[in-house]
Amino acid sequence: MIYREMRPDEYGHLKDFLYEAIFIPEGATPPDRSIIGQPELSLYYEDFGSGQADYCIVADDNGRVAGAVWTRIMNDYGHVDDATPSFAISLYKEYRGKGIGTELMRRMLDLLKDQGYKKASLAVQKANYAVRMYKAVGFQTVDENEEEYIMVCRL
Repeated sequence: MIYREMRPDEYGHLKDFLYEAIFIPEGATPPDRSIIGQPELSLYYEDFGSGQADYCIVADDNGRVAGAVWTRIMNDYGHVDDATPSFAISLYKEYRGKGIGTELMRRMLDLLKDQGYKKASLAVQKANYAVRMYKAVGFQTVDENEEEYIMVCRL
């Protein structure tokens, strides 16, 4: 597995990864793919590369983009302030549970720290197995509602 920055010609993959990132509880029917076109979700990928905190690192498996972690400063579910990048991460199912997501997260946290950011944020559903990984790489819960945690990592 090679970890590298996503190339601009690959930004279209962010739509696929955003759909893959939607947490589907056990036994639930996945939403239609068109859901990623809704304004609260399209902000994760529209005009990616044009913002100051638009960074994306991918896991490349012999030329196939297997997973991606990306950040933006956006008014998403994990937004804490206008100086803090929000995280999104996703891997195709066959690559999950192998430490790839953890490595992507660590590399992105290092990149953000090198760029001078003081913290990063994300939102995650409480039932999502990824909560453990986020805690393991340094994210802490700063707020919550019935369904989600808002988590921040100080860099």
